Amino acid sequence: MVFILVSLIIFIGAIYIFIQQPKFGKIPKSSKLELIKQSPHFKNGKFENLTPTPDLTEGVSYYAVMKEFLFEKSKRGKPAAILPSVKINLQQLNKDENVLVWFGHSSYFMQVDGKKFLIDPVLSGAASPVRFTTKSFKGSDVYTTDDIPSIDYLVITHDHWDHLDYETITKLKSKVSKVICGLGVGIHFECWGYESSRISELQWYETIQLNNGFTIHSNPARHFSGRGFSRNKSLWMSYVLQTPTMKIFIGGDSGYDSHFKKIGIEHGPFDLAILECGQYDKSWRYIHTLPDEIIKVIQDLRAKKVMPVHWGKFQLANHAWDEPIINITQLAQENNISLITPLIGEAVHLKREDQVFLQWWKEIN
Repeated sequence: MVFILVSLIIFIGAIYIFIQQPKFGKIPKSSKLELIKQSPHFKNGKFENLTPTPDLTEGVSYYAVMKEFLFEKSKRGKPAAILPSVKINLQQLNKDENVLVWFGHSSYFMQVDGKKFLIDPVLSGAASPVRFTTKSFKGSDVYTTDDIPSIDYLVITHDHWDHLDYETITKLKSKVSKVICGLGVGIHFECWGYESSRISELQWYETIQLNNGFTIHSNPARHFSGRGFSRNKSLWMSYVLQTPTMKIFIGGDSGYDSHFKKIGIEHGPFDLAILECGQYDKSWRYIHTLPDEIIKVIQDLRAKKVMPVHWGKFQLANHAWDEPIINITQLAQENNISLITPLIGEAVHLKREDQVFLQWWKEIN
């Protein structure tokens, strides 16, 4: 009994020491917490979704989810071969080019109307505090932080490990002019050496004017947040980016809900919607979009073109690695939707109508 008790104390102590590492960031306290408490979306000590959002689908237990994930994994959860990719020189782009470059999962670079944006960059090779648990697929790390040019706006949708990466963010510190993130996320950046003057923390339904005709509208998503044991201490976001010539929806992670329709009415139609299509499961249907809901999201937003993300780099759910892109490609064909499906690293020319994208995933098992 004494041995068990001592072992338990050592185990708890080891976990406590582990989560004190800088990569876990910080939870807002004192004056920052008091500011957060004034938010209409912060109730009972945490942020809440617009509608009730259970962590798990009704009738599903955590035990069942863990059992399936650990012992019933998809045999094709990871690609059998190295993913193909393209690498362009982002530092030598012509300032008049309007391009998007996908880095896999939900990380991408955009140069639009002369401004450079970087969204949810994870370029360290892993999406977890324990690196060996969620390593990136082979071939998906063709870009590193050394390849990233000076960034006007670093945009973060939420603080999960697959969207906010400590190693990437700290290495980019000297290259980023401004950070845009949800309320409560800024404390992570301050903990990692970013000056508060460079950080804009937003609540849902806020608008900030950037420079030279650029505007960001913050909007809800149906998801959650947290990097450790404490959940929902910061806000998860979607954004509408209005440039002088384009309107782009940055979706982040979200289960389906009525907020998409509202965003489409207030801000649509969109020239481009960047939407998650992968890492879903029937057991957590409220926090990620299921395949049969994607078309509804696109129609609600009134999107002219769609780029599917949140796939192609990490295995975070128990489906085949290419299932998300196969699903959405078929649905797009059936519903006459213009889909953008680049290779990792390929330049997407945002104002070209004739660019053709290969269904490259078909060549990989």
